Amino acid sequence: MSLLPVADALDRLLSRAKPTQRTETVSLHEAQGRVLAEDIAARLTQPPFDNSAMDGYAVRHADIATLGAILKVVGLSSAGHAFESSAGPGEAVRIFTGAPLPAFADTVLLQEDAEKLDDGRIRTTFLTPKGRHVRPRGQDFSEGETVLKAGAVLDAGRLTVAAAMNHPTFAVYARPRIAVLATGDELVPPGTPPGASQIIASNTYGVSALARAAGAEVIDLGIVGDDKQAILAAVRNALTLDIDVLVTLGGASVGDFDLVQPVLGEAGMELDFWRIAMRPGKPLMVGRLGDIQVLGLPGNPVSSLVCSLLFLEPLVRRLARLPAKNRRHPAVAAVPLRENDQRQDYVRARIARGPAGDLHVTPFGKQDSSMMKVFAESEGLLIRAPHAPAVPEGDPCEVLLLREPSA
Repeated sequence: MSLLPVADALDRLLSRAKPTQRTETVSLHEAQGRVLAEDIAARLTQPPFDNSAMDGYAVRHADIATLGAILKVVGLSSAGHAFESSAGPGEAVRIFTGAPLPAFADTVLLQEDAEKLDDGRIRTTFLTPKGRHVRPRGQDFSEGETVLKAGAVLDAGRLTVAAAMNHPTFAVYARPRIAVLATGDELVPPGTPPGASQIIASNTYGVSALARAAGAEVIDLGIVGDDKQAILAAVRNALTLDIDVLVTLGGASVGDFDLVQPVLGEAGMELDFWRIAMRPGKPLMVGRLGDIQVLGLPGNPVSSLVCSLLFLEPLVRRLARLPAKNRRHPAVAAVPLRENDQRQDYVRARIARGPAGDLHVTPFGKQDSSMMKVFAESEGLLIRAPHAPAVPEGDPCEVLLLREPSA
């Protein structure tokens, strides 16, 4: 089987991804980043009354039509405490931002445009236009008006308006459910003293964190050894958990102890594609178990994370109905880059912003796919297309950003 180009592999993966139809009701505090499953209409009118946009004096415009007009202040209106009495011609009410506008008033005179006199009187020092500094009732939205549409991603602004419309809860699409299964006799959980031939299982935590950040609910299926029956039992257990994606870590290659692919085949997986023209991450496997997407990620930690960035993150966001996240950005090579071979490379690199805001890329010298510290220190991955020619220092290139680079 020939190696599949990265772009073709991603297209094939996403073409079969069906956005979730499941919904659930959540509270305002739980809704950050979720996708609305229903239109939301206002349950009230906002603002519910004419109110003042500034601190000043509520007046009849006819009383301040001439510069130097003198008015008597007869009351106070503050937020939550309306002026309930009446005021006659030549009278004003002290008012504060957000306070209800008294029934007699049609204009707010700014406090800095009024000179305080004795005996509670003021004199105008500026000709204020009629209606100025008044927020009319319903200026923001009216009762029954649809303000948020189904499919909207709930960010700070949308959550604020949802709360203002008096909605404490609403329906959102459920998060995709992702089950993660690590395989390998050599693996032990963090906190466990490893044996002489063992290592700490780390892939699960990075892959799970990336999936959660993309909008998924993650189920950790733990670690199973290199045993066909144990792997098969774990896969069959996963199929009972109402999941959308099964992610396996390790065992997807062609070695004597790489048992995941044959076991998944025995469980009924339809293999879509396997082996990608990329480095790191060539032994990526993609298939389906009924309606469940299967991603078999490489066992090397960096390969696993790179494949997760390129395939798992877009898949989760598609299933979650979230817009694709653009991590690819133009950059400038800070050092000369060698020509590339037939695979697409994702090279761990330091990235810094230049004075003009452009991205300057310096690859790390060591790129072994087992080296996690280098990945943790990288701001991004330098993307080198198959058969890309050498790039002189200062020439354009492209990067996949992992985090915001330093200045």
